[in-house]
Amino acid sequence: MPIQPTLRFERTLWRDGLARIAGVDEVGVAPTCGAVVAAAVILRPNARKIPGVRDSKTLSASQRERLAPLIRQRAVAIGVGAASVAEIDRLNIYHATHLAMRRAIARLGGHDHVLVDGLRIAGFEEAVGGYTAIVDGDALCYSISCASVVAKVVRDRMMARLALRYPGYGWERNQGYATREHRDAIRARGLTPFHRRSFLALQRTLAGEQTSLGLLAQPEDPSGGGIEADAEGRLRA
Repeated sequence: MPIQPTLRFERTLWRDGLARIAGVDEVGVAPTCGAVVAAAVILRPNARKIPGVRDSKTLSASQRERLAPLIRQRAVAIGVGAASVAEIDRLNIYHATHLAMRRAIARLGGHDHVLVDGLRIAGFEEAVGGYTAIVDGDALCYSISCASVVAKVVRDRMMARLALRYPGYGWERNQGYATREHRDAIRARGLTPFHRRSFLALQRTLAGEQTSLGLLAQPEDPSGGGIEADAEGRLRA
């Protein structure tokens, strides 16, 4: 049974008089191509949960597509940010991910506190102000779960759109993860401008190695439609 997120983290802050609490999560860290995408979601104080919202990894593509517009309707504010493939290769995925998070937060129009999935982040407080890092926050904290759903839908649409421009890699199914289909296509077709050339997985794939490198994931259903990120992390159709 999947863990159901709660509002206990938000309620503590709401009781302290902080109204604009932003839950933040990212998707696309492990894939070998495409931007990393983050979302930030602010809920109304004492908001009621939307049934079915939980960590996006435990939801099907159709469930996420159904829930994302409900989250957008009920949220006070939503910000989405990305870091491009060029930024991932230049900064490394760790720093690029946090850049995407900061961009998402900056697009909220102001916030009082941030709840972010994961461990403490060096220099993050200087950039976004007060924040709380929650390990497994995407599973435990409702606003972070909402952010994970929004970010996942945005990125899946982006990869489905890119799959139309670069057919044969299976991005509409694997979202850029290093599945066997994707690795075989790289060997047959080469790299695209949207592959993360700094990733060791790509270097070994091109060298013909068959190891998973811990980056494999089960492919998921495509979400359809999409956007992509430019060099400054702006998302465009």
